Amino acid sequence: MEAQTAAGKVLWHFTMSLDGFVAGPGHAMDWMTGVAFRPGLVEEYTGTTGAVLGGRDGWDAFPDPGAIYGGAWQGPLFVLTHHLEDVRPAAGVTFLNCDAAEAVRIALEAAGGKNVEVFSPTIGRQLLERRLIDEIDLHIAPVLLGDGIRLFDNPGGTPVRLELLGGDDPMAAVDVRYRPAG
Repeated sequence: MEAQTAAGKVLWHFTMSLDGFVAGPGHAMDWMTGVAFRPGLVEEYTGTTGAVLGGRDGWDAFPDPGAIYGGAWQGPLFVLTHHLEDVRPAAGVTFLNCDAAEAVRIALEAAGGKNVEVFSPTIGRQLLERRLIDEIDLHIAPVLLGDGIRLFDNPGGTPVRLELLGGDDPMAAVDVRYRPAG
């Protein structure tokens, strides 16, 4: 896979379980403990990210702007919410009550030419519907959660076709092979 570049893109970026969950029940993230990422991955994303856009549910579960990438990234964090009246202000966080397209416009402006990372399945889906996602960056973890928060939920919707970046055939399937551990 090609290294990420800071090119003012909107990235829908997650580590995901093999069965499609980006968080466990209640936004639990303990399932990621022990997952080995390729060397330099965190530095790659911290260096190319200019702003982060997340949702209120994720913020309420993890209200720490200094924890993004284990504290390695600092920058503007935008949290989209329908209820501004009950937010508790936090340094470095801007709470927005607007359309997802407007939120991504604001985040792109704040990113100063770097990428905006979307850390919300719901916001990502809305931006995908509006054709405002430039790339979907997934790191597939070797775990089956069976329950939690899915990357993409669209009951009754039509399939969204994607193109593989950095491969010979943009329509190629990605082969992943695991066996049960222990």
